[in-house]
Amino acid sequence: MKIVVIGGTGLIGSKLVKNLRERGHDVLAAAPNTGVNTITREGLAEAMDGAQIVVDVANAPVWEDKAVLEFFETSGRNLLAAEAAAGVRHHVALSIVGSERLPDNGYFRAKVAQENLIKASGIPYTILRATQFFEFVGGIAQAGTVDDEIRVSPALFQPIASDDVAAALADVAVAPPVNGTVEVAGPEAIPLDEVVRRYLRATQDTRKVVPDVHARYFGSVLDDQSLTPGVNARIGAIRFEDWVGQQAR
Repeated sequence: MKIVVIGGTGLIGSKLVKNLRERGHDVLAAAPNTGVNTITREGLAEAMDGAQIVVDVANAPVWEDKAVLEFFETSGRNLLAAEAAAGVRHHVALSIVGSERLPDNGYFRAKVAQENLIKASGIPYTILRATQFFEFVGGIAQAGTVDDEIRVSPALFQPIASDDVAAALADVAVAPPVNGTVEVAGPEAIPLDEVVRRYLRATQDTRKVVPDVHARYFGSVLDDQSLTPGVNARIGAIRFEDWVGQQAR
């Protein structure tokens, strides 16, 4: 099958492209640096030609609330219109577990808007919502840093390896559309402050982690349900302890 991966040169996209090619599929890694731009529509119609499946893992280049919403809405509309014209049979999109539960986060609001466009498009679809990636923990620590302390929520957190996200996306892409949402999460639910503490320990970072129930996670106050999946989530195989140990080597 011809599969187009939008955002196919990024963290998840590059792993997904490799995974699908190893399964024998004809995969196009579509991104602005390969001549396909979902904002300007450059190369978009050509990329869709003959495609049966499109997987959208594109990430916004900005985090400012208005700009990120504009990115996902414009990209989503252009992409879905091109897919409809080309007769694409399955649209797969990567989204975030808990997006609708954290409306104070502009990025999450933009992902919900993207999901709504997909649901209204009439194209058979599957939305895969993943928990936060292991690769983001360093950035979470940085965002919570004041002087030499890191103030983060002790709410439960169930992060996942990007390799496990790419594997789940590959499985979802070649399966029939579910016309609904599937969740994927890491194997362990751990308080966020403890995840950050383990990351610092492994990377020999001496900053002190202070659990704070009022600490905001990119604008939102968390509880134990904010960023954790439901009961039927697919569970990844890679443990945070094993992943962070590899990073420290």
